[in-house]
Amino acid sequence: MNDYKTIGILGGMGPMATYDLGIKIVECTKAGKDQDNVPVIADCNTRIADRTAAILSGGQDPRPEMIKSAKRLEAAGADFLIMPCNTAHYFYDDICDALSIPMIHMPKETASRLKERGIKKAGVLATDGTCQSGIYKKSLGEAGIEDIYPSEEVQKIVMSLIYDYVKAGNMDFSSLDIDSIVDEMKGKGAEILILGCTELPIAFDIIGETALPTIDPTKELAKAAVLAAGAEIV
Repeated sequence: MNDYKTIGILGGMGPMATYDLGIKIVECTKAGKDQDNVPVIADCNTRIADRTAAILSGGQDPRPEMIKSAKRLEAAGADFLIMPCNTAHYFYDDICDALSIPMIHMPKETASRLKERGIKKAGVLATDGTCQSGIYKKSLGEAGIEDIYPSEEVQKIVMSLIYDYVKAGNMDFSSLDIDSIVDEMKGKGAEILILGCTELPIAFDIIGETALPTIDPTKELAKAAVLAAGAEIV
């Protein structure tokens, strides 16, 4: 029997991203049998209000439901939490203040990995809420990395990819000009694309290789969580 710490996933933002994180936890764990994997508790709370709407347009406050989920996970035996929603990290401090267990910060983990790789300029693909709230600007800035964002026109394509396609369960991206996103970010000097919304790694797995390399914050979060639980990663 292993003595790994138990991971708690504060999920539901959105559901597909929650299960994508769970899969990546298993995929990045060095395990030869069931018992070599880390214990995980997930709360896929689809009652959590839209984070971008709350940040930018006075939408319903997502914090009450987020804190309910966090406390449920804590009570269920989670030793620490992870949250597969980049935009939700705008409320990170409020959630942590309600808990007695820690939560890993996904944008900071992503910035740390980019710093290790010597990246100086990173393009941020994310929701309007994440872009405008400065979540990645702060984390990247602390790591000495310049953050680059799409133009208003291209950002609309990014938002459509997130909301009209992945969140809506439509995985046919043929009508979207994905190349324009990559080309613009490359033209602005980005060395790498941060897939800074947890729906975007799902989309880019289908889109395939692009003219710029990408980094998947969900995968970086999964690796950090496995290590924090005391297991090895592959």
